Amino acid sequence: MTFNSLNLTDPILRSLKEEGYTEPTPIQSKAIPIAIKGTDLLACAQTGTGKTAAFAIPILEKLNRDTNRDRNKKIRSLIVTPTRELAIQIDESFQNYGRYIGLNTAVIFGGVNQKSQVKKLKQGVDILTATPGRLLDLINQGFISISDVEIFVLDEADRMLDMGFIHDVKKLLAALPRKKQTLFFSATMPPEIVKLSNSILHNPVKVEVTPESSTVDAIRQEIYFVDKGNKKHLLLDVLEDDEITSALVFTRTKHGANKVVKLLNARNIQAEAIHGNKSQTARQKALGNFKDQRTRVLVATDIAARGIDVDELQYVINYEIPNIPETYVHRIGRTGRAGSDGTALSFCDAQEKAYLRDIEKLIGKNIPVMDNHEFPLTDHNPPEPEKQQHRKPSPGRNRRKSSRPGKSRSNKKRLRRQR
Repeated sequence: MTFNSLNLTDPILRSLKEEGYTEPTPIQSKAIPIAIKGTDLLACAQTGTGKTAAFAIPILEKLNRDTNRDRNKKIRSLIVTPTRELAIQIDESFQNYGRYIGLNTAVIFGGVNQKSQVKKLKQGVDILTATPGRLLDLINQGFISISDVEIFVLDEADRMLDMGFIHDVKKLLAALPRKKQTLFFSATMPPEIVKLSNSILHNPVKVEVTPESSTVDAIRQEIYFVDKGNKKHLLLDVLEDDEITSALVFTRTKHGANKVVKLLNARNIQAEAIHGNKSQTARQKALGNFKDQRTRVLVATDIAARGIDVDELQYVINYEIPNIPETYVHRIGRTGRAGSDGTALSFCDAQEKAYLRDIEKLIGKNIPVMDNHEFPLTDHNPPEPEKQQHRKPSPGRNRRKSSRPGKSRSNKKRLRRQR
């Protein structure tokens, strides 16, 4: 099947050809004809399968076919997505696919001054891509009305749930018109997402191109068992391979991301971090440098990285194993996108073995273990992570002092007894 066989209009086919698209991915070939008909759609497809084009192309096609376009500054299509990076990339896709049809697009997100976004909205927007918080804020201020939306897209619905946006989404649904087409996209379908989809979709067609929570077959996955303290040495050792020209490294925390960047830069490995404490300008600059291969390594936390879409990204490295198995699927889905090859390496210490078991149970297979490295796991029985996570300091106690060697609460009691 080719895009020509989907009965798309010439301006869109021309744009797709210029983007180098010839054959639709499975999710695109199934979703586009359904969406063009105006039917509600429930699509379950993992990251990297071409979901953005699966809803952007039919939206552009439908709005372009309407000869009675309403130019009265009404928002005709609304796409809601969890992160600003993803929102920006979706808007860029609309611009690329629709460059020859003259529809106005805009993107709004938090973390930046709203002035330029409001100015763009006042000029009139056909297709709006937004994150939930800023969208609700501008609606409450009276700068946006979504009462005329014809096509509504909820993208990355499972991530919306993970990030606590479910209440914002429900507020938006109440402000949308009852008569509209809804396209619902999610990488996984846990019970909460199924319940949400049932409440907003009307006689939907379900499209599922891969098993739920499965990983892309083209991605080569490997596990390295390593002590926590040796992860930094293993990372440096892996990156000595000059053939790794681009790598996306995941950490659990923003502080951890900064530490890895500092480590790599000290060894003359170009690296930048992208996480919630970075300004939007800094995040976009880091992402741009990574895409243009001016930066070899991008270190990210899960929330910041969900929208990263880099063509032919070679490697994803889980510096820390995620404690939510679905997160692993989302992480490694940054590579091996749209049929390209990719490699996902995961560094697993003893405390993370339980997380690994959950991941393998979810994806339905064992990940190959790489034993031939210089930093094999030696500490197989560290303290349980749950006990460490739930240990709370005594009220009023100075944490910095109590964390020094020999200054723990028990040691202090023993010293007092000795005196």
